[in-house]
Amino acid sequence: MSMIWLSALVVLLLIVLSGFFSGSETALTATSRARMRQLEKSGDRRAGIVNHLIRDRERLIGAILLGNNLVNILASAIATSFFLTLFGQAGVAYATLVMTLIVLVFGEVLPKTLAIGSPDRASRAVAPIIAPIVVVFSPVTIAVQFVVQRVLRLFGHEPQSGLALVSPADEIRGQVDLFHAEGSVVKAERDRLGGLLDLGELDVADIMVHRTNMHTVDADDPPEQALQQILNAPYTRVPIWQEEPENIVGVVHVKDILRRLSTGESDAASIDLREVATEPWFVPETTSLSDQLNAFLKRKAHFALVVDEYGEVQGLVTLEDIIEEIVGDIADEHDVEVEGVRRQPDGSLIVDGAVAVRDVNRAMDWTLPDEAATTMAGLVIHEARIIPEPGQVFTFFGFRFRVLRKVRNRITSLRVTPLARPTGSPAATG
Repeated sequence: MSMIWLSALVVLLLIVLSGFFSGSETALTATSRARMRQLEKSGDRRAGIVNHLIRDRERLIGAILLGNNLVNILASAIATSFFLTLFGQAGVAYATLVMTLIVLVFGEVLPKTLAIGSPDRASRAVAPIIAPIVVVFSPVTIAVQFVVQRVLRLFGHEPQSGLALVSPADEIRGQVDLFHAEGSVVKAERDRLGGLLDLGELDVADIMVHRTNMHTVDADDPPEQALQQILNAPYTRVPIWQEEPENIVGVVHVKDILRRLSTGESDAASIDLREVATEPWFVPETTSLSDQLNAFLKRKAHFALVVDEYGEVQGLVTLEDIIEEIVGDIADEHDVEVEGVRRQPDGSLIVDGAVAVRDVNRAMDWTLPDEAATTMAGLVIHEARIIPEPGQVFTFFGFRFRVLRKVRNRITSLRVTPLARPTGSPAATG
């Protein structure tokens, strides 16, 4: 009888160890690396052990799985011997049924559920115990990894380590979207964080003011007329051109003009814009927003002209434009309010063709693609594969786009209506 109780006690102890290994695996794989790093910086020794363990996840998981399988198999073997003694050959079936139920509930589901409820706290609790186990099992886990890699190579698969399936930026973006869906992060905060992450993926061409919308002044205009145009503009910096609008020869700052007028150096009729203007700064349209932001800060500049691969001016970009990608629109008392997006009572939008797809997505919390086209008009032309006429209707990405107005080859106004059931593939109707 004493042997029976001893066997039962050993099986119970092994089940507890199984639960410990299962819970430890869940806690250490689900714990927040960022949170552990912050705790380690604040002096938490156990957080430091956790960080040390999860730096080599393959070795950690190998040691835990080895310990878990060892105790599970040993518990099953002892239980089978125990039931064979009591029930003969039928004890094998009884042992299988009982041990499956016990291991499933107490060795897997229960400890994993407890660990996933508070992985940071659980990982810090088990780390000091798991660390020496990983060291002891290291020779075995290394041998197992070697065998696994050799077997995979036999089937033509070359194991690759250290490759992330998603970039850190995508991982952060996914976490932010998840927290927003759960209500932990409001939309404005999500947009700011998303805009910051997008700086490395967007080019200046994606946010620049196109040359057709640039406010420029002819340097050869009469000085009083040119000054009036500059002072009437809602901008502090205005490009000036000679001979043709694309030939930008300088950038005039309103403060420089006012300084000359206030000191009496010149009057309105004698100011030469080319003398007041600073040399224009040209940047390639393929420059990323993060690089351009750093360039602005390094040069202590706020304004740059964007050129294509042929050196032709395509538009302009400012420091404010980049900052607005992070914090949203910045309006001041001199901004001109342009109603590019107008909500309609039926739930649709009247959108100017030049409005950026990203701006519509931010305003409406939509997910229209902005990889192939920057503006709403560009999106319609790209998907329709034609330059549409007023009145034509196109349906794609779960929205209906009706062309309202067109000037030459430019779509100037669209009506965008969300559909109740998004369509899977683009379709068009005339």
